[in-house]
Amino acid sequence: MMMKGEMWSNLGSTMAAIMFMYAMFRQYFPLQLQDYIFRYSKKLSNFMYPYIHVTFDEFTGERMKRSEAFSAIQNYLSGKSSAYAKRLKADVVKDSQSLVLSMDYDEEITDEFNGVKVWWAASRSTPKTQQFSFYPASDEKRFYILKFHKRDREFITGTYLIHVLKQGKAIAAYNRQRKLYSNSAGQGWSGYKSTRWTHVVFEHPATFDTLAMDAKKKQEIKKDLVKFSKGKEYYAKIGKAWKRGYLLYGPPGTGKSTMIAAMANFLNYDVYDLELTTVKNNVELRRLLIETSNKSIIVIEDIDCSLDLTGQREKKKKKDENEEEMDPISKKAKEEEKKESEVTLSGLLNFIDGLWSACGGERIIVFTTNHVEKLDPALIRRGRMDKHIEMSYCRFEAFKVLANNYLDIDTHPLFGEIGRLLEEIDMSPADVAENLMLKSDDEEEDETCLKNLIEALKAAKEEARKKAEEEARLKAEKEQKEKEHAQKEEKEKEKEHSVKEDVKQDAISAKEVKENGVIH
Repeated sequence: MMMKGEMWSNLGSTMAAIMFMYAMFRQYFPLQLQDYIFRYSKKLSNFMYPYIHVTFDEFTGERMKRSEAFSAIQNYLSGKSSAYAKRLKADVVKDSQSLVLSMDYDEEITDEFNGVKVWWAASRSTPKTQQFSFYPASDEKRFYILKFHKRDREFITGTYLIHVLKQGKAIAAYNRQRKLYSNSAGQGWSGYKSTRWTHVVFEHPATFDTLAMDAKKKQEIKKDLVKFSKGKEYYAKIGKAWKRGYLLYGPPGTGKSTMIAAMANFLNYDVYDLELTTVKNNVELRRLLIETSNKSIIVIEDIDCSLDLTGQREKKKKKDENEEEMDPISKKAKEEEKKESEVTLSGLLNFIDGLWSACGGERIIVFTTNHVEKLDPALIRRGRMDKHIEMSYCRFEAFKVLANNYLDIDTHPLFGEIGRLLEEIDMSPADVAENLMLKSDDEEEDETCLKNLIEALKAAKEEARKKAEEEARLKAEKEQKEKEHAQKEEKEKEKEHSVKEDVKQDAISAKEVKENGVIH
């Protein structure tokens, strides 16, 4: 018993002596000498230590983009984590039908491939300095550490890591759940890995089969999408970034948003709904582009309303001419107004097909607008918006799709009259669909819906007739007023001319009196 007590006493004394010597070493030894000692002691320990460590950080490229290797490793380890790790994290995928498990931080699991054993560990580091933030984990760095024996270096860095990346990508494709992203306001960003995009599960049911559009036009669009999705080698051969632009234009209610959902479902792509008004400047716009994934559709809806991009180049010139005349207070007020969003037409053009647009691939950019004539031609030219698709009013072919969707009928005696009215009247597919919406389970409800649609079309026709008559009346009144105004101006000109002639004649008479002294 005494021997054990003496042993612990000696151990405590030894530890205290070592700590004292280390403190003296750090305080009194020159820094250059300390660095020299630490460097060579580390080399000595590495020489003696038989294992190699490889770190895979979550973010790469100046911490602007999430590492594909990190994601692949995370997916690869998910299966092994569920079998061996003691602490796990769970996430729901595949339409909320299954769980994916991954190991928690500071856990380590063993993997074996072709007889070679390796160790994987999940870790994270937090900033040492204390700071107040609404986003406390924003500066947290996550990474995986791979440990293996140095004799297996060539096998691990070659065969094994390729195997891990391939398996991880295959698992990601199998578990992939499409998402709908929306950009958050710029002032909420904090830290290098803070989320610029928030997302929900994309569950829109629209398909090309349910889209109210001419069948030939739908087939043309589908062929174009398939050609793009399989065109990686073709785009590389012609020297263009693997992206394609679509401009959807037409009146409200013609199915522009539904078309985007159908495109996403057809290609199995994610959707990024970009709200330009929350983007502070062109730099933030580029960062948003970098964070979008491959196989995605980037959407800017109602671009003519998002920002004033219809004539910025002309307005810029006017601003430069008038800015010098402003007093400091006016300049300050103008700057405050500009803080809402400083995204420029030039920045948006670079976003679409500039150098930054080549960061990533297999992306579709979609603009929608109700007023295509208001957009700057540079924004929608071919090469930026490669395909222009007009979303028009509902015609008979589109109506038959809607009738099949809503009423499950392909033909009906009332179809003839409806087809004739649709050729005469401009009604959006949304308005047609509203009239076809079943209100009950009555078997005769189908015919009631069709009759309601006919009445709505006749009412719209009558309203259009009255509107045309009103416009014709107003036009005639305007022409009459213009004619009367022109006649009045003509009479005033004749009167003015007559007065001038009288004045001229009086002047001549006065001159003759002055010269001759007589009045004739």
